Amino acid sequence: MDTIRTTLTLEQKASLIDVLHNRFEENLSRHKDLDWKAIEKRLTQDPEKLSSLFAMDRTGGEPDVIGYDETSDVYLFVDCSAESPVGRRSLCYDQVALENRKKNPPTGSAGSLAAEMGIELLDEEQYRNLQKLGVFDVKSSSWIRTPESMRKLGGALFGDCRYDRVFIYHNGADSYYASRGFRGLLRV
Repeated sequence: MDTIRTTLTLEQKASLIDVLHNRFEENLSRHKDLDWKAIEKRLTQDPEKLSSLFAMDRTGGEPDVIGYDETSDVYLFVDCSAESPVGRRSLCYDQVALENRKKNPPTGSAGSLAAEMGIELLDEEQYRNLQKLGVFDVKSSSWIRTPESMRKLGGALFGDCRYDRVFIYHNGADSYYASRGFRGLLRV
């Protein structure tokens, strides 16, 4: 994959909006009381956000709107793929962990890729709230935003869903696995 975010052509924009609209209609339980027309209007006014959503979709995230924050007047798009996005796996937690990994380093970090994409890693509360909208990460796991106090000690958090329960674990931030990626949040 060349650059993660790119300037979209008119055809790419139209296609992406169609994909997002179809996903919205197929998963109405994720966004009760939200109006697609208002969301679409917001999307068409912000090419950078569309580019981020394109990157989320292109890496297997299947982004969908899961809420609206009245305080900040933003729609919340989150990766809703059943498993952690395939195009964002085998990454350590952040750039510091990547730089400190001396043996067999991964190709990148979740934090750096998220920044390139213009999205945020989910925090623990956001990850748990996503799990209330469906069942995610039953065969994979996803890095989640880790408190700085834990990060300073070398650790990082990730979550998954096993046995009908959401689990939050810790690992060394420099670890990486083929089944662990990250889910992103985009505020539009």
